[in-house]
Amino acid sequence: MTKRNKILYWIATIWLALGMLSTGIVQLLKLEGEVDMMSHLGYPSYFLTILGVSKILGVAAILIPKFPLLKEWAYAGFFFTIAGAVISHMALGDPIVDILPVMLLFLLTAASWYFRPANRKIASASPL
Repeated sequence: MTKRNKILYWIATIWLALGMLSTGIVQLLKLEGEVDMMSHLGYPSYFLTILGVSKILGVAAILIPKFPLLKEWAYAGFFFTIAGAVISHMALGDPIVDILPVMLLFLLTAASWYFRPANRKIASASPL
């Protein structure tokens, strides 16, 4: 892994972790704005607890060393969470301003996953 890729990985991963951790905490606290947004999107407020816990556990999974399979699941969970948010906003015709922060998290997820070091990847299987 080149020094440039390592720097890109850590920048993307730290920003991703901060974004997911902060939104996870806000969702767990069920702040009024989050409850209003869930209601606007048509989801029950208890969904905030599920999202908050999932995001915080996902952040822990991508930051702790080893456990590459767990990291893959965390990245996949982030991707599906983000995709669901984007699709929900688009289905309701929400303005792009509401979708851009979610898209930023998508870009950070993709960059963190792409630039992750070899010891954070699942070893590829050898061909039969």
